[in-house]
Amino acid sequence: MKRLNLARVGALAVAGMLSVAALSTPAAASQNDGYTFAVIGDIPYGDAALAQFPANIAQINADRDVQWVNHLGDIKSGSTVCSDDYFQLIKQDFDQFKDPLVYTIGDNEWTDCHRPNNGPYNPLDRLTKLRQVFFAQPGRTLGQRSAHVDSQADWGIPENVRWSAAGVEFAAVHIVGSNNSLAPWTGNTSATPEQTAEVLNRTAAAIQHIHDAFAEARRTHQRSVVLLTQADMFDPTVPNPSWANYYGFQPIVAAIVRESAAFGGQVYLFNGDSHVFNADHPLAAGSSWLAFYGVSQPLTNLTRITVDGSNNANDYLRVTVDHHGQQLSWTKVPFTAA
Repeated sequence: MKRLNLARVGALAVAGMLSVAALSTPAAASQNDGYTFAVIGDIPYGDAALAQFPANIAQINADRDVQWVNHLGDIKSGSTVCSDDYFQLIKQDFDQFKDPLVYTIGDNEWTDCHRPNNGPYNPLDRLTKLRQVFFAQPGRTLGQRSAHVDSQADWGIPENVRWSAAGVEFAAVHIVGSNNSLAPWTGNTSATPEQTAEVLNRTAAAIQHIHDAFAEARRTHQRSVVLLTQADMFDPTVPNPSWANYYGFQPIVAAIVRESAAFGGQVYLFNGDSHVFNADHPLAAGSSWLAFYGVSQPLTNLTRITVDGSNNANDYLRVTVDHHGQQLSWTKVPFTAA
């Protein structure tokens, strides 16, 4: 762990606290301004990517238009150790982001840590550790310019956060792969009681969080809603999804459908997990996911965007919101060599 320097991390934390007063939300834009943010996910995977990650961060920092960054989870590959030291190392890297950073927890850093090549660990222990390391200040983002966000800390889920920016309501929601953490742990044929209890609580919180985001968007007349999560609940590379691999997402998809159908604006869902950039309308007419999730009416206002990740994490997604908050556009920005 050569880059782990707790003294430097402490200095960065102080610098971040000194600049907190400058921002009240992750975007300092006024209600009438357009703005830009960055999205990454499933990064860094492996030693080479880990060594390159600080340079990736520096490149995003150098993008003057970017006002905040979203990391969609999976801060390690699914076949590497989920150690405390690794978490601290990534936290040190996250502290290098100059702008506010919203981190959405992925499955590789806790759900899958029962695997022998991951430790093995009890996944719930790893989830507790993640919250201690990355969410020690509930209601504030990471990054040197820490910003205020609404948090579900009262649910015990501080990683679920919401904020508004110039016509858009944003919500980062903890939804992970491995069937939303219902895939059996090593040595088991089904989810354990403690595993199931965690999933039920987190899923209930996620549904409430999604509802609150749409309710706030309606109350404040926002034009769009953006949801940010790790799991790809509509993987286009899976032509015949197995219910056993996706049933954990069913109540969450139902909530997204219900809220989107009742919302007059556009809904954007950003996710990682499947590692290949993709933009589509996963519940439009003709989609096989309609029947799979039991959706009777197609959704015309839901757009899903998957970011590149894993061995394909060679860029960041630069997302621009128009000055009315009605439309998002995006482009991939290649990472340059260190």
